[in-house]
Amino acid sequence: MQINLLCIGKTDDKEITSLISYYLKRLPKHWNFDIIEIPDVKNARNLSPELLKKEEARLFLSHTDKNDLIVLLDEKGKQYTSREWAQKIDSWMGSSIKKIHILIGGAYGFSEEIYSRANEKISLSKMTFTHQMIRLFIVEQIYRADQILQGKPYHND
Repeated sequence: MQINLLCIGKTDDKEITSLISYYLKRLPKHWNFDIIEIPDVKNARNLSPELLKKEEARLFLSHTDKNDLIVLLDEKGKQYTSREWAQKIDSWMGSSIKKIHILIGGAYGFSEEIYSRANEKISLSKMTFTHQMIRLFIVEQIYRADQILQGKPYHND
């Protein structure tokens, strides 16, 4: 199974990039985890929020196939504890799913097309964070899920 984190734009904060790299290096190769940074939409400042979300949707969907599982990181999504998240990933790994795409939307969120295509919506918090920080948080939670599933002492209840 392949897990991809799909994001709009690059992370330009060196400290966040360094921390993301730290967790990526610790994640075992069998997780097949990749971060795909989709280039920012050209002339985004000249587009309305709705048009921008539609263009971002087109870019997101160009990286997916119809049978892929799409998970949105969305403020209205379901919240999981780290153990519940680990079990969710474990259940996906035990299924016939070949690719999972976890999407971080742009500044205005997702278009209706993306919402209708999504299989799940999850929220990491009721608070709002920068898109760059969310990348770090989800990568750390994937690493934490690995440690929980292996029974390692990284996670404390």
